Amino acid sequence: MKKFITTSGIEIKELYTEAKPVTEKPGEFPFTRGIQPDMYRGKLWTMRQYAGFSTAEESNKRYHYLLQNGTMGLSVAFDLPTQIGYDSDHELAEGEVGKVGVAIDSLKDIEILFDGIELQKITTSMTINATASILLAMYIALAKKQGADLKQISGTIQNDILKEYAARGTYIYPPKPSMRIITDIFEYCSKELPKWNTISISGYHIREAGSTAVQELAFTLANGKAYLKAALDTGLDINVFAKRLSFFFNCHNNFFEEIAKFRAARRMWAAITKDLGATDPRAQQLRFHTQTGGSTLTAQQPQNNIVRVAIQAMAAVVGGTQSLHTNGFDEALSLPTEEAARIALRTQQLIAFESGVPETVDPLAGSYFVETLTNEVETAAWKYLEAIDAMGGAVTAIEEGYIQQQIADSAYQYQKDVEAGDRIIVGVNKFEVEEPPMGKVFRVDDSIRMVQMEKLKQLKAERNNEAVEQSLKALEQAAKDGSNLMPFILQSVENYSTLGEIADVLRGVFGEF
Repeated sequence: MKKFITTSGIEIKELYTEAKPVTEKPGEFPFTRGIQPDMYRGKLWTMRQYAGFSTAEESNKRYHYLLQNGTMGLSVAFDLPTQIGYDSDHELAEGEVGKVGVAIDSLKDIEILFDGIELQKITTSMTINATASILLAMYIALAKKQGADLKQISGTIQNDILKEYAARGTYIYPPKPSMRIITDIFEYCSKELPKWNTISISGYHIREAGSTAVQELAFTLANGKAYLKAALDTGLDINVFAKRLSFFFNCHNNFFEEIAKFRAARRMWAAITKDLGATDPRAQQLRFHTQTGGSTLTAQQPQNNIVRVAIQAMAAVVGGTQSLHTNGFDEALSLPTEEAARIALRTQQLIAFESGVPETVDPLAGSYFVETLTNEVETAAWKYLEAIDAMGGAVTAIEEGYIQQQIADSAYQYQKDVEAGDRIIVGVNKFEVEEPPMGKVFRVDDSIRMVQMEKLKQLKAERNNEAVEQSLKALEQAAKDGSNLMPFILQSVENYSTLGEIADVLRGVFGEF
């Protein structure tokens, strides 16, 4: 008899006739049913489209386009040199400038990127990790120039370095100094930017690297636990800093498993934070952003991706996400065209305003299947967390290669299943058709590196280089003596030090991994 299993290997029974009931109401500990009593009846999730490419000028045009089409918040993609702390004129930046995101070399670029956009009136998410402190400092510097009240500025930096070592690779410094920078950001923002989400603990990239849904959940929460402990070790109050932690999850095609994953995540995080001393309900809540699964998109029959994204977005909404990005149907081929970006945004708007799904809280609560699956996903995830705790926590598990190996094994098994036809991918290993090449794809021209290099040359000729040198020396001393780095990074940014110059100072003190 054929077995039906989820992506995590959980067997699906033919019929469910009972389940352990969830007794708490939405908005109550442990938040299985959602973090708000009324969820989307009171306020819809934030529709946040991820965008960034080429120069700050080009990305600024796309942001205005998205805002005009109903996007509620911006989500910034940075190019690879920006992510790993190199200016556009660095030899290692060749061929990568502006390709997978926007090139940011200095505060000048941030000023152009957000030209005509009032930072106090929008929320901005920045997918940046190793250089998160520098990009946040640039954002703060621009907000100050705009006359914004920093106490009202809201948004998110990803700032999740542990998953970079485990799944993605855009780290610079070794784990311990990287964790120090993160806790410096926690401390600084708790005083200066109280509404800013100081970290978005990311399962998204763990899933994109090949993990199962259960592994995504377990490894993400293990990393989150490591950040909690690091902050507690520096004397920070969990009831203050934990309120500004958020999460970033993937959403793949197995509709019910994804919903169960989100419900289990809230319950598990509530238990973890409570166990570490959190007593304020808002410090126990797991707030999360969701992005539909990039690795599920196919270059074959790309229009099929519109349906995949719709299914995934619906699961994220039913699962109780706080914000959502929907992928463009052409992303297996290129950066999304304007048409693809608009369809992706309209997908969210159709769910919000036509489907009726947001009109009740936790619509699948009480389902024998969903409640059982939530419990099974949670049980499986706790097993991984217990194994990681036994090793000494997520940092040790990453240093020993445990998490990386688990992800690699799952990715290998998935690919074997696809190639054997045991896992059907429509248009790839079943229902294939002969199709002409995709006509309109988006390409970033290599010549923009020359544009950025010219900008850098002009910047260095016009700025006060003596002030730059002094602020970088002060930053170096702060890195050596253990002072909070954020004020020194902000001062360097405001003097128009470049991202690469700041990162190089920290490389000189901390070394590279």
